[in-house]
Order: sequence, then structure tokens, then C-alpha cells
Amino acid sequence: MNTLIGAVACTLILTVNGLYSSSDDVVELTPSNFNREVIQSDSLWLVEFYAPWCGHCQRLTPDWKKAATALKGVVKVGAVDADQHKSLAGQYNIRGFPTIKVFGLNKNKPEDYQGARSSQAIVDSALNSLKSMVKDRLGGKTGGSDHGRQQSSGGSGSKKDVIELTDDNFDKTVLDSEDIWLVEFFAPWCGHCKNLEPEWAAAATDVKEQTKGKVKLGAVDATVHQMLASRYGVRGFPTIKIFRKGEDPEDYDGGRTRPDIVARALDLFSENAPPPELLEILNEDVLKKTCEDYQLCIIAVLPHILDTGAAGRNAYLDVMMKMAEKYKKKIWGWLWTEAGAQMDLEASLGIGGFGYPAMAAINARKMKYALLKGSFSETGIHEFLRDLSMGRGSTATVGGGALPKINPVEPWDGKDGELPMEDDIDLSDVELDDLEKDEL
Repeated sequence: MNTLIGAVACTLILTVNGLYSSSDDVVELTPSNFNREVIQSDSLWLVEFYAPWCGHCQRLTPDWKKAATALKGVVKVGAVDADQHKSLAGQYNIRGFPTIKVFGLNKNKPEDYQGARSSQAIVDSALNSLKSMVKDRLGGKTGGSDHGRQQSSGGSGSKKDVIELTDDNFDKTVLDSEDIWLVEFFAPWCGHCKNLEPEWAAAATDVKEQTKGKVKLGAVDATVHQMLASRYGVRGFPTIKIFRKGEDPEDYDGGRTRPDIVARALDLFSENAPPPELLEILNEDVLKKTCEDYQLCIIAVLPHILDTGAAGRNAYLDVMMKMAEKYKKKIWGWLWTEAGAQMDLEASLGIGGFGYPAMAAINARKMKYALLKGSFSETGIHEFLRDLSMGRGSTATVGGGALPKINPVEPWDGKDGELPMEDDIDLSDVELDDLEKDEL
């Protein structure tokens, strides 16, 4: 009996501690081996961030193991116990489980896996990513171990995206700016500053791209501009300060890696940014620009104005605006159109002329889309977008493999719809006597 209890207890401990073991083809990743195994690798990696207590993670485990075995020697498959290694999960802004990241050619910019969670779907997606990576290499792009060496010494980025700040330009450039600034005060001889430099440069490039330049990273050589450093009470290096117009500077107390810096910058951006603009699809340029400029574009097809009136339509648009505000940190594009106005678009998304209102999310880079299956409400849309952001939910290929043709339309005037005017029938030429002959 004691032996049986001990065996059960051991099984429970193993279950709680992790979902994978050394006998699996899934590589167990930790903060001590992640850089060596993944970042410095020339291979394509699929990495799952999971929590042992997570039901979705437990259901994914057999498929993840099966995919790892199938891809053995072709694509690397790993797993991070994010419950145990919170710092590693934090570097990649993991906020839900399981989250799957694809580390391709540029290991410093992993992509979110958006596919289904079956072993077949995982394998198919991995092979497609591998094909893209090989094609990029054939075209002369570099990455892999080169990016890994840059990351191990602090990341990769462009120094030109870090603004050099001085006593002369600081007030005009930073204090008078409408943008948010993260400013590093450094000393050239400081070892910690040297370690931070490539991370700061890499983060500056990412932040510039992801916030459209609304958050900027700068640097002050405090040994040259001592008055500026003294003005802000800088006593050690590196010191990082956050500057927002009209507010006292705030100490940055986050991590010093590129993902940490980017995550904090995006938090600052989302706190101060207005919600994204909700645009009506009036022409091809609106659709193309929105979907190609953002990671995802969220498109609603609303009922015809004659079915809802202005009040009903505005209620739907209000729901979308609330969701755009809630998810503004994601920096997605938001669009809407009226049922029947863009039939090619509806057909390409499988909406098919019924079931309005409808919603789809398009990834224009992959030409994949997902459809809202729940209610067109704050709760239903929140669940849909939350699953998307966590890599859950089924996707399909956009019909035709490209953005559809868009018909130019006039913008909605904000008013109720009007039934089309019927032509008056002129009966002056009709002989009423002739009509009477048709009577039964």
C-alpha cells in the first residue's frame, strides 16, 4: 500500500512539475539554455510556452510531442514551463497559455503561431515556415546564428534609431515633444552600459516600427553632458528615464533586454495612444493600406442600413470602438462595410451573404483569416480577439490567396436609409374597357 501511495505521489509531482520529459523529442528550454539552443541556432524553432496546470496545454501535449517526433532532424521543437521560468516568458511578453512562437531566420523577432493545434497543422505550418526561411536565405537575407551571436552580446538593431541627445538639443527634442521618450544616461567606460548598448539599439528599431515613431529611444553621454545628467539626478550608469510632455520624468525600473524594453515602450504607448481609427471600406486603398500596415485587420460586415437604421448601426460601431480601445496595444487595423456593398470581400472570407453582422480578422502577410463564431457583442468579440492574440482558433486561407477587389462606394452619411423611389405608373394610355374584358 505504501509503495502504491508513493508511486501515485511521484506521478503527481511529475505531472505538476512539467508536461515533457527527457524521453520526448520536445527540447526542454530554460533561461540557462535558451540562448544557446534557440537564439544562437541556425535551425527553425517552434517553442511552446506553457503552464502545467493549464487545461489547453495538457490537451496540446500529445500533439506537440507527435509533431516534434515527425519534425525530428528537420525543425526543432521546444517547450518552456512559463510557470517555472517566468523571466523567460516575460522576455517574450507571454500573457496566456499555451503560446507558440516561431523562431525563424531572425531569432530576435519570433512570430506568433496562428494555426490549429493538431499535430498535422503544426507540422504543415513548420514546413511552410522552413520553406520561407530557406527562400529568404537564397535571396541573400542573413540571420540564424549571426542573429544569435548578436543577441548573446545584447541583441541586434540600428544605432541610427537611438537619438543622440545633448545639452543643446535635449529640451527641444525631448521636453517639447508630443512623443514619449525613454532616455539612457550612460558612460562610455561603464561595462553595464556596453552590455545595454546593443539591446538599446535593437529595442529602438522595434519600438520605432511598432509605435509608428510615437515612442522614441535616446541616449546621453553623461560624461560629456554632465549638466544634463546632474539636472536629472543621475548618479549611476546606465540610468534610464521616461519623459512625457508636461510630466515629471519617471525612473525606468524594468529589465535591460530588448524584449523588456520593447514591452515597456508598448505599455507606455498604449496608455497614451488614442484608439485606432475605425474606417469604412470605401475603396481598394483603404483595405490594402490598413491590412498591409498592421499585423491584423479586423473587418466587420454590418447589416444593410434599411435593416438597422442609424441607431442600430451606430450601436454596432460603438461595440467595435470599445474593442478597438481595449485592444489598442495590439496596434491592429479596424474596418467595416455594409452587407452587400463588397460581395467579393464577403465571398473571400466565407461570409457569403448571410448572418450579419459578421466579423473576420485577416493576416495579410500570410493571407489567412479567422471568423467570429460567437455573438457580435463586447463579450463575444473580446473572446474572439483574445483567442486570436493567444494563437488559438481556426484559420483559413483568404479566397483567391490575395486581398479581393473592392468596389468604390460613397461613405455612409450617418442617416437612416431610404427606400428607393418607385416610378409613378402613367395609366392615361390604358383603356379601362380593355381591362374589364379580362375579367373571369
